[in-house]
Amino acid sequence: MSAGIRVGIVGHGNLGRGVRLALQHCPDMCLEAIFSRRDPARLGVAPGGPAVYPLARVQEFRDALDVLILCGGSRKDLPEQGPALARDFCTVDSFDTHARIPEYFSQVDTAARAGGRLALISTGWDPGLFSVNRLLGEAILPEGSTYTFWGKGLSQGHSDAVRRVPGVHDAVQYTIPRSAAIERVRAGETPALSTRERHTRECFVVLEQGADAETVRDAIVSMPDYFADYDTSVHFIDAETLARDHSAMPHGGFVIRSGQTDAGHAQVMEFSLRLQSNPEFTSSVLVAYARAVVRLYQKGETGAITPFDVAPGLLSPRSPEALRKDLL
Repeated sequence: MSAGIRVGIVGHGNLGRGVRLALQHCPDMCLEAIFSRRDPARLGVAPGGPAVYPLARVQEFRDALDVLILCGGSRKDLPEQGPALARDFCTVDSFDTHARIPEYFSQVDTAARAGGRLALISTGWDPGLFSVNRLLGEAILPEGSTYTFWGKGLSQGHSDAVRRVPGVHDAVQYTIPRSAAIERVRAGETPALSTRERHTRECFVVLEQGADAETVRDAIVSMPDYFADYDTSVHFIDAETLARDHSAMPHGGFVIRSGQTDAGHAQVMEFSLRLQSNPEFTSSVLVAYARAVVRLYQKGETGAITPFDVAPGLLSPRSPEALRKDLL
């Protein structure tokens, strides 16, 4: 039996690989197994590394793992895997379809309670750390407004939407916050900002051979729910330039609460992130919350929870005494 918290990873894409890296920095945690729907031999896990198993065998490890970190996508993977696995394992996931979080929470909560397990949903940085900071801002400054700005960063979902446009061979899309809007909020204003006033979008597109650039451009900038409500620029480049200049996955953003206290004194709270690797940072958040889930489960908690329900001290490998001495 391994010492420390025994971890399993479900899924080995960008997020799963990031969790592997994050666990290397956590001596109180041990990666016991990776589960994938793909052929384990094709995952690129070096000999001597963690054991890799087909996802269909995960139930065999019900009593051998303290927590499963679910690294699938929110569109198709997690809606199925989250409730199914929460019945038999403590789990942590990064479900990020904001409009469906209440529905997903209910499904996972029902499954986890039925199995007597604990499942934390929707952590990462947004939802996750940004959510916690939105809560803090509202609680501390009830008279005010909260603003969330994303970027500059590569959006995986919006990039995928561009790649599905007829005539597009490959593409990436960046979300860019408007500096003027950020500065107004930082100055203590509470403006009513439209979608277009908060962010712009920038696309870099490799065309299919023979595709008409203007037709593709029009299809992108007029796309409902993705680009129609934004000022969107589209740049056509070749595949070599895309691979050279746009293969990284940076992201980040700001949560700002602008409010006032007595006598109209302006007060501004801000939390920001600048990330060179979105999936690696998100993975690090998942690992910290996995530690907290195990601790809460050991205290008898079951059902579904969110980052709102986790005390910050539970994320740290350090003892409460050490935290009070060094960080309080």
